[in-house]
Amino acid sequence: MSGSPVAAGSPAPSGGALVRRLVQLYVGLALYGVSSALLVEAGLGLEPWGVLHQGLTELTGISIGVVSIIVGAIVLLLWIPLRQRPGLGTVSNVFVVGLAMDGALAVVPDVHALGVRIPLMAAAIVLNGVATGLYIAARFGPGPRDGLMTGLHRRTGRSIRLMRTVVEVAVVVSGFALGGTIGVGTVAYALAIGPLAQFFLRRFAVPAPSDGSAPVVGASPDQAILRT
Repeated sequence: MSGSPVAAGSPAPSGGALVRRLVQLYVGLALYGVSSALLVEAGLGLEPWGVLHQGLTELTGISIGVVSIIVGAIVLLLWIPLRQRPGLGTVSNVFVVGLAMDGALAVVPDVHALGVRIPLMAAAIVLNGVATGLYIAARFGPGPRDGLMTGLHRRTGRSIRLMRTVVEVAVVVSGFALGGTIGVGTVAYALAIGPLAQFFLRRFAVPAPSDGSAPVVGASPDQAILRT
């Protein structure tokens, strides 16, 4: 979802629309980090990349948020041979999600009772859907991991679904081998995040400019929602 330029000769999008998009972007990224932290606290299984981040945390002793930032930066470097162009949202994703995740983990108390962990897991998955809809609808570029999959799709000609499956299976297996948590939360996330993200993407979509100017867009939402 790297931004394409506004059509030549068309008026620029209004300042109000730009402010809304920026707010959506950063609120969405922050909530994404919080939702990932809540999944960690629930302890019932993480989203695919979260499994890898947690496994690397177990291996290195570095906080999971910092690991997320490091992995995001490395994945972003892989965009170079794939000829992907990052947007503001792409670069912001690398840092904001990890910082928000560590911040949330620092203030959320540990939970042990299963009667609390299950609702916490469910709330985290729904919040992740809200966050995904917010930041994708802002149209400032996909996250580095999402862009990796769309880049592989374009370079190989294989379907996005296949590229997503191959990458995320490799990520989950690697993360689990390193000590990451796989469980009912991982399965629930995989089943729910696509429909949730699509629903909230529609709810938070920024209206097209009424003056006929071309909106700043990139990859389609179907290509951007890939973390299932």
